[in-house]
Amino acid sequence: MNKSEFRKKSLIKLRKIAKSPNRYKIDKIIIQKIYNYIKKINAKNLMLYIPLEIEVDIMPLIVRLRREKRDIFVPFMEGKSFRLVKYRLPLEVKKFRVKEPRISREYNKKIDLAIVPIVGTDKSMRRVGFGKGMYDRFYEKKSKNIKKTVFVMRILSYSRDIITDDYDVQGEIVISNSRSMKLEC
Repeated sequence: MNKSEFRKKSLIKLRKIAKSPNRYKIDKIIIQKIYNYIKKINAKNLMLYIPLEIEVDIMPLIVRLRREKRDIFVPFMEGKSFRLVKYRLPLEVKKFRVKEPRISREYNKKIDLAIVPIVGTDKSMRRVGFGKGMYDRFYEKKSKNIKKTVFVMRILSYSRDIITDDYDVQGEIVISNSRSMKLEC
């Protein structure tokens, strides 16, 4: 199976679970796992995302982390990539139905932890996303500023074969509803 076929099958699973009433329970479990990891490594500067319907809804986590005075940065789409901006309200609906803060200054400093939504992964722990390459282009320029990357998804879609490319973003950990995986070096 190639990456395109794998993406299609994984998206079908994610869309199905996004319509399930269990998604709230699943998201709550995943959010707790993410929060525990953030506490464990004492991350202060965090790159998060504003979720689409099929992604883990981390908005409750964002609220909690802001209350703890942690710095939250989110993607702000520009062309075929994005830049990081400070999370601020109100959010506006933009291209691809993505919500973003109003225009803000780019953040170029160190990120302790990046939480990145994925469609699936393979044994190389590289990201299969939506196929637009936005995270790949962002990481190509900014990876030196990101200490750790954690992938999140509601239901694990994993290929035992390597279906990703060398330029795909690599994560250290994958967190899903059923299990978490670490990159073995």
